[in-house]
Amino acid sequence: MKQKALIALFAAAALFPSTLSALTQDSPPHLDKRKLPYGCGSCHVGFNFKSGGGMTGCTVCHGDPNKVIKGLMASGIELKNIEAEFKKVYRHPTFDARGVHSPKEILPEIDPKAPRHADCVDCHDPHQVSRDNKYAGIKGRRAGNVPTAITKESELCYLCHGDSANLPGRSTNKRQLFATNNPSFHPVEGEGKNSAVISLIKPYTEKKISSDDVSTITCTDCHRSDNPDSPPGPHGSANQYILVEHYSARDKETESGHAYALCYRCHSRSSILGDESFKYHSQHIRGRGDSAISTGTSCHTCHDSHGSVENKYLIKFNPEVVSSNSAGVLKFVSKGSGTFRGECFLSCHGVEHSPKSY
Repeated sequence: MKQKALIALFAAAALFPSTLSALTQDSPPHLDKRKLPYGCGSCHVGFNFKSGGGMTGCTVCHGDPNKVIKGLMASGIELKNIEAEFKKVYRHPTFDARGVHSPKEILPEIDPKAPRHADCVDCHDPHQVSRDNKYAGIKGRRAGNVPTAITKESELCYLCHGDSANLPGRSTNKRQLFATNNPSFHPVEGEGKNSAVISLIKPYTEKKISSDDVSTITCTDCHRSDNPDSPPGPHGSANQYILVEHYSARDKETESGHAYALCYRCHSRSSILGDESFKYHSQHIRGRGDSAISTGTSCHTCHDSHGSVENKYLIKFNPEVVSSNSAGVLKFVSKGSGTFRGECFLSCHGVEHSPKSY
């Protein structure tokens, strides 16, 4: 009965084509009746307003194309299957934490006991999103009691991966790690401080000089689907941490182009293994036949891929592998400005650093 009423309603609207055109000319896609002939009813028939609608309403159009309701969208519109991304091993928990979202919730989360979730509407406002402004309508981090407008991708990610009071135990505040006042950080919020990252592969560069240079990156440069034909965004991936390429954070890892494929997208493998920036890079990553570790260790053992609030060069030791030396000291000391020299005070794989200098 509802669907018949909607058909009658839009049939009547078709009698006034100039009015309909004016209403839809500059509308976001979900409000454009040329794309969704049933207008609001396309999404809101049977809609659960209490829970914010959930994700199943979105997959009616953005899910399996074989299950899309015929006639719901205008002919000729083909949408990619986002639902398939959420069936991958590593994914945002959109289909794993159902019925948790509330339209009244505040992000970043202020309740440390609130269950983690990621409904579609946490990242997308279907009423305002458009190709020109994919963040339209999403409330950003609060400045006092006033939510700011989101203008770039990282601000959206920080809603759950920044100052949230319910961050999982081993998670870190990514907003703090990317802060440009840190000693080092991957260049998400601005160009990096290190003026000589000699392993960078063109067009990546420390400072943008020519129009082809890339000196800043986004979260989805690393976190997105492993399939280039999939819908854009960090919905799901076959790779751990929802990464576009494989990245092993395991100790005693055999070095290969696959093991650290994510790093080697921007950093030359031959430069790293050729010890151009750190004369023991190859030994650490590949291991040494006569040592306690013959297969090397992960980049993650010494570096935080987001940023370091303590050291240059993204150095942050993984406590699961690295511990204090016999004197109880665990630290890195950079030697000089514009050099690749330093000292490490620590114990790793039974090897005492008190310090080890390079």
